Amino acid sequence: MTTLDVYKDWLGIPEGARPPNHYELLRLVKFQDDPEKIRANYKKLNAHVRKYASGQYSIRSQELLNELAKAMLCLTDPAAKREYDESLGRVFTEESGSAGPRSLGRILEERGVITHPQAKEAEDFAEARGLTLRDAVVQMKFTDATTAAQALAEELGRSFIDLADVTPDDDVLDQVPRSTVKRHSILPLFIDDDTLLIACVNEPDQELEDELRLRFELPMRPVIATPLAINQGIAKYYAAGLRDETAADAAFKAKGGIKAKGKVRKKRVPFKKLSPEEQYERTQYGYIIMCWGAVGSVIIDQFILKGRLIPWGTGNSIFNSFPFDQFLLSFFVPWLVIWWVIKVYWK
Repeated sequence: MTTLDVYKDWLGIPEGARPPNHYELLRLVKFQDDPEKIRANYKKLNAHVRKYASGQYSIRSQELLNELAKAMLCLTDPAAKREYDESLGRVFTEESGSAGPRSLGRILEERGVITHPQAKEAEDFAEARGLTLRDAVVQMKFTDATTAAQALAEELGRSFIDLADVTPDDDVLDQVPRSTVKRHSILPLFIDDDTLLIACVNEPDQELEDELRLRFELPMRPVIATPLAINQGIAKYYAAGLRDETAADAAFKAKGGIKAKGKVRKKRVPFKKLSPEEQYERTQYGYIIMCWGAVGSVIIDQFILKGRLIPWGTGNSIFNSFPFDQFLLSFFVPWLVIWWVIKVYWK
């Protein structure tokens, strides 16, 4: 019996490394940088694989659809793509004169979706009604929700996902209760390369990031979807009785997540599970703690204790010739602080 090779039989990828890299999987030239080309190939392959969604290959078909989605989401997220390309050996040269981030309105103008006067009108409309610009251009019927969400994703430097193309991982959905997904308008998707992918309406806040990091003990990467798609996904995957929220909350509390007054008490995340930016930040805080351990102990010794802790010693005693206790904390505290930072805080 011949073993099915979906990469070769369904996608036409020649024999070789399995699974193939993201560019081979999406049938792209290596290091393709055009996000529109990446999305176009993804859409074409997604539609093709869906032909096998029923029958004996339904499970393998869905697995491959999610593989395609993960590859597309990685290659359309600027930061994730750069890191992935570097892992494949690509060397980037620093570019000068970067245009910097663009606003959603500017992006829609450049795409010819709206005019400059319409962008200004939408900004005024949003400000007057307390809306986001994304919601304003949709309500004013300047564009549709999908185009607006794609522009928002580009503004934020995130990927856009059509939730109709993917099926979230049940194990991931089970770990996040309905109350959390409703409160933050999110839909957990799956774990890719030790990173949790979450579909969001907007950029997630720190409270959500803290809670999800505690639940999964992994960093998260948000991707943007339309509000309607998020709500439909919640209704579909969190229907009454479908998820055991008691188990999810019990597991959350077991990891140290205790909700109080609507906030999550954070548990310290191991250093190796932090993102590079967070590792750098914790490293810098560690140096600050060590410096203050040394400076603080000297200040207390010299200006508060002033050598008065050890009153004994007379005549030619060493304590009369040298005020040992005036440097008591300075001798021991800095080394204890350094040990704690290296052995505990940086672990």
